[in-house]
Amino acid sequence: MKYPPRTPAFASVALLLAVALTACSNAPRTPDWQIEAKGALDRSIAAYLTGNTRVEQAEAARARQQLASTGRADWMAAAELRQCAARVASLVWEACAGFDMLRQDATPAQRAYADYLRGQVSAASIALLPPSQRAAAARTDADGSALQGMEDPLSLLVAAGVLLQTGKANPAIIEQAVNAASDQGWRRPLLAWLGVQLQRARQAGQIVEADRISRRIELVQGPIAR
Repeated sequence: MKYPPRTPAFASVALLLAVALTACSNAPRTPDWQIEAKGALDRSIAAYLTGNTRVEQAEAARARQQLASTGRADWMAAAELRQCAARVASLVWEACAGFDMLRQDATPAQRAYADYLRGQVSAASIALLPPSQRAAAARTDADGSALQGMEDPLSLLVAAGVLLQTGKANPAIIEQAVNAASDQGWRRPLLAWLGVQLQRARQAGQIVEADRISRRIELVQGPIAR
């Protein structure tokens, strides 16, 4: 059976119908603060990963301002954890200060995730972690398969960062992290993971490989001089 072609008139009718149905819907309107907070947080993390510190800080402040208006410490804590996860993905292992200020009023799952980001994983807390991180957290000896099935590149980089922090990341995991950051054009984590590769190549006496990685790092850091 052939359907009629989607002519401009057909498209207009479809659009009007969709608008009419939306107008008749009883679904509550999404509060402005949710839209603003999510957008600002997403932009902040994207800016951090690409290395734009000025935009990252400005958008993070905007997201915190919107979330603070709710008086919900758990929502604020969730935003702080997302910021800290982006840092772990970029191999910046530091205290999650924003979350620590809210830890007392955070949920058990949020406290477990904060500990996980620090490389503190216990068998009892694995079930509380985000589903994307549970398999990697449960590994005692991580190989390349530890990150299998992780389609979200940031989740993969977070898991890889925790594995490296706990001494469980082998060359296959490091390569997966490099590829994930490269595919997304995320300059900050890419440089961090390439740095790990470079260090290991030098330690192994792999001069040719070290030179290749050095050239790639230079390419990421700036345009080739002409």
